[in-house]
Amino acid sequence: MNRPLRLAGYGASAVLVLLGIACVVIGFAGRGEVRDRLAQEQIVGTPDSSIPGQSVDTGGEAKAFADIMRTHTLEATGGLTYAEMPRAVFAKGGKPVPEAQVDKALASGKAIDNPARQIWITSTALSTALNTSFFAESVATFTLVVGFALMLIGIGLGVLTRSAVRTDSAREDASRPSIVGAQPSAGTA
Repeated sequence: MNRPLRLAGYGASAVLVLLGIACVVIGFAGRGEVRDRLAQEQIVGTPDSSIPGQSVDTGGEAKAFADIMRTHTLEATGGLTYAEMPRAVFAKGGKPVPEAQVDKALASGKAIDNPARQIWITSTALSTALNTSFFAESVATFTLVVGFALMLIGIGLGVLTRSAVRTDSAREDASRPSIVGAQPSAGTA
């Protein structure tokens, strides 16, 4: 194996190992950041959740809490999603305002913005943050796996390069004439 190829093999091996180490460090840091930020919020699973009484400090727990928040929001709005609720209700009695009359009713003071829709807005904001934590932790875990894979590939490339160098050296040694035991040529004394 000629010198430039050997250097390229070792160089590529080193780069892969270094990238792998960087990915592992970044992955661990990312997971730690997600977990620290979740712990700061001091969220505790509700009794009816899949994590009752447990601190929400991992991405999986954040997703579980977001799921139970949706259930609670549906309960609070009578099973209606944000899009299914009327935009406004009459101020007294809370009955829906017909869509064609919403602007006029709101302007007259006879109607108010539907407070149940505000529950959805808050719930959506909070559950999105929790689901983002789940996604961020998943990406950090994937980065860890990729980092370990890059290190293994880099080590493997280094071993293959070293093996090729040894094989070439052995071939060169075998093709050289042996000096030990060689017969002197006829013209030497």
